[in-house]
Amino acid sequence: MSTPFSIPLTNVEMTEDDVQAVLACLSEGWLTMGPRTQAFEAAFAEWLGAERAVAVGSGTAALHLALLAAGVGPGDEVIVPAFTFVATAAAARYCGAEAILADVRDPLEPTLDILDVASRITPRTKAVVAVHFGGYAADMISLRGLCGDRGLALIEDCAQAVGARCADDTPVGLAGDAGCFSFFSKKQLCVGEGGMVVTPHEDWSAKVKSLRSHAMTSVTWDRHRGHAESYDILDIGFNYRMDEPRAALGLSRLPRLDDDLARRRVAVRRYRELLADVPAVELPWTDEDVERASHFAFFALLPDRGTRDAVRDALQADGIQTTWYPSLTQFSEYESHGRRPVSEEVAARHVALPLSSTTTVEQVEFVVERLLAAL
Repeated sequence: MSTPFSIPLTNVEMTEDDVQAVLACLSEGWLTMGPRTQAFEAAFAEWLGAERAVAVGSGTAALHLALLAAGVGPGDEVIVPAFTFVATAAAARYCGAEAILADVRDPLEPTLDILDVASRITPRTKAVVAVHFGGYAADMISLRGLCGDRGLALIEDCAQAVGARCADDTPVGLAGDAGCFSFFSKKQLCVGEGGMVVTPHEDWSAKVKSLRSHAMTSVTWDRHRGHAESYDILDIGFNYRMDEPRAALGLSRLPRLDDDLARRRVAVRRYRELLADVPAVELPWTDEDVERASHFAFFALLPDRGTRDAVRDALQADGIQTTWYPSLTQFSEYESHGRRPVSEEVAARHVALPLSSTTTVEQVEFVVERLLAAL
């Protein structure tokens, strides 16, 4: 993937097998949701250890449909982290519900603060969305207990965390009522666009499967094979289908995912070794967390926003791409929710350094060398 940076933030490497898998799909001429999508669902469910999986058009679509399956609707409230990508909150609003922003625990562990979540539960609260930010699992043990006691649905936003595990070793996506995955280009298992919903609830899975394709009682592939002549519409559905070329690419890339995650972990360990004793740098999470995480990105905390921005400018001048993520409360659409101080501190201080399955130890060492020079 071409980039103006000598060391990009992330990199997508396509093998010849990937290319041929997509070309085979194109040459056969069936491009909409069909047999490869079904095969990808089965393969992903087996890899994860899920009872069932439903492929959809994006991670955002996965969140939207999972919340609808949970019964979220107008007048309800859904608690989400303030430190997350906007899709987490937007999905609740698609359902007609209000997104309630909870703060995160600590700059060194920027996932949902269960005490803040508990303080924001009202009679209107229907669900909590736990985001496994950066590939690190939220505290699902505590959140399961809280949601179980209060009768709330617990949805996992696994968009950045395919392959990660919770503190009790449960794979993310299997710890709540539904797990929502993304296969966007920057993700660990990337097909360009796409998502997956996994759930132990058969009725939830059936609803997601129906709503992803206009709530039709049959889909085009059924009619193509002569298994149905027409269809009925049972609900207000959506065009959230995954197409066959992306499913083919997912099927090709899935067998390499464990090795890709292992390579990411090697790079993360080297980052942490080199930055462990740098006074101006703090490293979120622990070495134990690293072994359970799936490493969407490598995050470091710098003393303040000014230092962070100066470091980013210096690294860019050296050909090194970085990024950072705002708190939702910093967006015009969400500023009326008020302050979430920990989320805003994390947003101001963190920098995401280059990381992908192709990031080499030598590249990590160069990035750290230039970061230290900038400091």
